[in-house]
Amino acid sequence: MAHDEVSGPESPASDSSAVETSRGTSTTTVVASDVENPGEPAHRQRVTDTDPKAAKTAQRSVYTLFYLSIAGSVFAIAAYMAFPIENDDVGSVRLNTLFIGIGVALALFGIGLGAVHWAKALMYDKEGIDIRHPVAGTPETRARAVEIFHEADQESGFGRRTLIRNSLIGALIAFPLPGIVLFRGLAPQSEDPAELLSHTMWKKGARLTLDPSGIPVKASDVTIGSVFHIIPEGLNEMPDRLEQKAKAAVLLMRLNPEDLNISPGRESWSYDGIVAYSKICTHVGCPVALYEQQTHHLLCPCHQSTFDVVNECQVIFGPAKRPLPQLPIEVDSEGYLVAQSDFNEPVGPSFWERS
Repeated sequence: MAHDEVSGPESPASDSSAVETSRGTSTTTVVASDVENPGEPAHRQRVTDTDPKAAKTAQRSVYTLFYLSIAGSVFAIAAYMAFPIENDDVGSVRLNTLFIGIGVALALFGIGLGAVHWAKALMYDKEGIDIRHPVAGTPETRARAVEIFHEADQESGFGRRTLIRNSLIGALIAFPLPGIVLFRGLAPQSEDPAELLSHTMWKKGARLTLDPSGIPVKASDVTIGSVFHIIPEGLNEMPDRLEQKAKAAVLLMRLNPEDLNISPGRESWSYDGIVAYSKICTHVGCPVALYEQQTHHLLCPCHQSTFDVVNECQVIFGPAKRPLPQLPIEVDSEGYLVAQSDFNEPVGPSFWERS
């Protein structure tokens, strides 16, 4: 076989790497040292690097975006106060959500776009190479690190461009304020939140009705394998029905009575395989609404907590830490399903006032 070799100052046997390529019956060996390093490409300057007027315009754009972010945060807080959510008024919920969302979107948009435009148009733009070292830094290295931070400050213009710096600081301070203000609406201030969470509308004799129609449910209507979304009778007439529903919503299911593993003291809480459990997840309060008929599992769509209905809704997967509370039920003289009492424990996620 014929061989054509092209070699430079060093042979393929030296420390330089070699690459062999075959073409038909010939092989060409190229030594890495024969290839000239092309170097870095020429740096392309931006318009803002060569035109002070363009740099000034870019600077104005950046701090204007940061001020827009501040305005968005203030607007979100004002919208929370100007468009309160009224009881039994879906329209107020829409307006509140719309205008608060617009404000928060402007706050995020201003910070994000301003930071990107600052980096692309005004920050130091020349290429550099960092050589990594395998050992801990020496005192000289640490001193050099301090110098690098100083150089980064100079290159970013953070210290020199005071309007950009101050507007960014203002935007970052203002942006969390809408979220802090919104926390006020999590519970009424005039009542004890722990007391509100410890009790629901369910009471002895309250009929189980369909959500949202409010039609009472008979035991004969519940077939094996079925599931119903349940609310207390009279909930739709309540002025604060949304708040009450958030605590009292229930899932009603029927299984073969032989499949249920009932703990002592709960023998009378179900009726002929019909069981009722809180719909409010014990993780963060999402509605548990996915029922697997074959496995008898209830799933929370938010964080995938899974509860086993056969074993009194014990947690078998996910971040939830306690079972769904069970609503004791029975049948009245007319055959309708009614509650024996309220839940025996608070519904929803745990909270620090809970005893």
